Amino acid sequence: MFVIAILLVIAAVVLYIVGRVNDTRGLRLGAVGALLAGLFSLIVSMTYVISAYEVGVPVAFGKVGTPMSSGMHVKSPFTNVTTFSTRPVDLNLSDKDVVEVRSSQGGVMYVEVTVKWAVHPSKAVELYKLAGSEDAIQQRLVYPDSREIVRNVFARYSSEQGYATDREKINAEIATLIKDRLAPRGIDVTTVNLRNVKPSNALQDQIDRKIQQQQATERALEASRTAKAEADRRRIEAEGIARANKILNESLTDKVLMNQCIDAYKEAAAKNPVYAVPCGGGGSNPLIVDGTAGTKR
Repeated sequence: MFVIAILLVIAAVVLYIVGRVNDTRGLRLGAVGALLAGLFSLIVSMTYVISAYEVGVPVAFGKVGTPMSSGMHVKSPFTNVTTFSTRPVDLNLSDKDVVEVRSSQGGVMYVEVTVKWAVHPSKAVELYKLAGSEDAIQQRLVYPDSREIVRNVFARYSSEQGYATDREKINAEIATLIKDRLAPRGIDVTTVNLRNVKPSNALQDQIDRKIQQQQATERALEASRTAKAEADRRRIEAEGIARANKILNESLTDKVLMNQCIDAYKEAAAKNPVYAVPCGGGGSNPLIVDGTAGTKR
């Protein structure tokens, strides 16, 4: 725009001179119009508008100036402004950018991660010096550091912890390390999302075999527990029967047997005429005989 302004001013001067020499009013009016257009272009070239949620870094003759916040700014026509968005940007490490990691046991896994980051406005100049543009910040700083940290964290955990039991813990550790790494450079990391952890084919085969072995072990343990419980039940039942027999044998004294004999005689006599061997006679159990039927009772 500044070059256009210079050309318009030059054109205005030439038209004015030619119009004055030839006494042509139209050329003089054209010179005035060209001059006004040149001045307008010069003003435009000296102003710059920074949009909302952006920060600008002015550079004039190789010298980097102070950051420019949102709004209109006056600058030198020779100053170039590089803008950085302060809105969060998503770095998706998936598909062709998926991170291949190894566990502490050597198992290979493929990790998908999303890192949400943004430029800190006060650090825009430092980021410009480090990378030069917003895309370069992601490719030179966020991308390689995130991949390195993801690999290092997974290397401290077993395969089972990585794809199953400790994913939340690993996610929190990765987020903390990425934030600590990028914050001093002026990059605010707001969210790190460990979206998916997929074992390699070889690792998946190992996992399947381990699951089958665990299931077989559990079935064997369950069978052993069942057999032990049945054996304990039978032992307890046998011990109970033995104790009951012992108590019964100890309780059947001659006096008890005589009382039972007398009770049985009374019950039989109340129903039918009976005769019996006297209770306690002969050292054997008394015999009660139904007098009407002639059968033993």
